[in-house]
Amino acid sequence: MSEPTQLHQNQAAANTNDPQDLSDISAATANFEAEALAKCHADLAELQAKSTELADQYLRAKAESENARRRAEEEITKARKFAVEGFADSLLPVLDSLEAGLVIKDATLEHIREGAQATLRQMVAALERNKVVAINPATGDKFDPHLHQAISMVPSGQEANSVVSVLQKGYLIADRILRPALVTVAAPK
Repeated sequence: MSEPTQLHQNQAAANTNDPQDLSDISAATANFEAEALAKCHADLAELQAKSTELADQYLRAKAESENARRRAEEEITKARKFAVEGFADSLLPVLDSLEAGLVIKDATLEHIREGAQATLRQMVAALERNKVVAINPATGDKFDPHLHQAISMVPSGQEANSVVSVLQKGYLIADRILRPALVTVAAPK
């Protein structure tokens, strides 16, 4: 029997004046209230258990998230600290060559020139291994303000806004401008 129907029957029976009927009604009402209270306690216990479980899951997820954040910060710190290690390692042979060249006391001009050229090749190779690439536009190339810095505009027979000469090479590091090339640019006619 449904709860509202039983309650209505209990109220209808309560309208009678028979003491036995009133006693039965009181007992039924007490029994109904006891069952409802027991169900509420069971529901409450179930909800408290679920709440405890969810709180535990939340704390675990929060701790895991915090640990992941801390590990990521440590990785970033290590990466910054040792970022130049590979670059420095590739420059050590260049340093060794320079020191070896300075040890030779009676080197001829030709030997010094050959040593400087070999050392320059080592340096360029070390820079390229570390993704440092020269920006050295050819004469007549179109001026690119993202890669070049115009020092002056000069009259020229070339097309306007084209590179006339390179005063200093520029460099990219991993597709990012480290230093723009310093150039002179052809003036409009």
